[in-house]
Amino acid sequence: MDNAKKVNSRAKAAASPLIVFPGGLRLARLVRRHKRFLVDVRDGSDIFTAHTNNTGSMLGLARPDTPVLLSVSDNPARRLAHTLEMARLDAFGGGFWVGVNTLVPNRLLGAAFAAGRLPEISGDPADAAYDRIRPEPAFARGRLDARLTGPAGTLLVETKNVTLVEDEVALFPDAPTERGRKHLEELVRVAREGRGNGVRAACVFVVQRPDGRCFGPADVIDSDYAALFWRAVDAGVLMWPVRADVGPDGIWLGARLPLVRRPDGLRSG
Repeated sequence: MDNAKKVNSRAKAAASPLIVFPGGLRLARLVRRHKRFLVDVRDGSDIFTAHTNNTGSMLGLARPDTPVLLSVSDNPARRLAHTLEMARLDAFGGGFWVGVNTLVPNRLLGAAFAAGRLPEISGDPADAAYDRIRPEPAFARGRLDARLTGPAGTLLVETKNVTLVEDEVALFPDAPTERGRKHLEELVRVAREGRGNGVRAACVFVVQRPDGRCFGPADVIDSDYAALFWRAVDAGVLMWPVRADVGPDGIWLGARLPLVRRPDGLRSG
């Protein structure tokens, strides 16, 4: 393939969503969120319950009457056919969709890898050398989201969904997260023990909204997580914030985001 065809091929791939919804999405309005994993929604006169896998607070996104988009499963074994995918956020000058499905980051990572677009997440062209991916590998006493292997060595990856933005800074978490701290601690151990052995650790933060210009840990919400985040950076854990462009037609891989300036009180050493 000549250079012109390669460029056209890459442009076409970038223009296509990495995640699509074959059955389409159903538009409704939020009535209430309850029992952690359930939301009641209204479509006209039809009020029904849908599943949400988001265990965070969904700060600012779970207000009554918020427009939402739901995917529809054709699996007859499912108790609830609908899953909450996106919520509409009104903003000055217009509004936009925010992706709240916490499975999307892992799916987006897998789709980007399959499309040869991992370097767009990592920022390093050398990461195209990873040629195998194993989702949800067993690790320590739990699981991480992915293990990538190849001539470049081994890369262990955890993915996180980001829905909170304040003053153009995308922030994680949106609620205190013991599980998130545990994942970071495991990645720190991988980064330290893997030095010189071709083993790396990375955390991919997928920002499913368009208004974040940079990314950082939400120290006001979970100061322990924020402190551990910067210790993880010092230990060699790769932090890869990336935007996902979401909407009714699918989910696209967006631009990488820079990290915020580290607070002076959290300098290494």
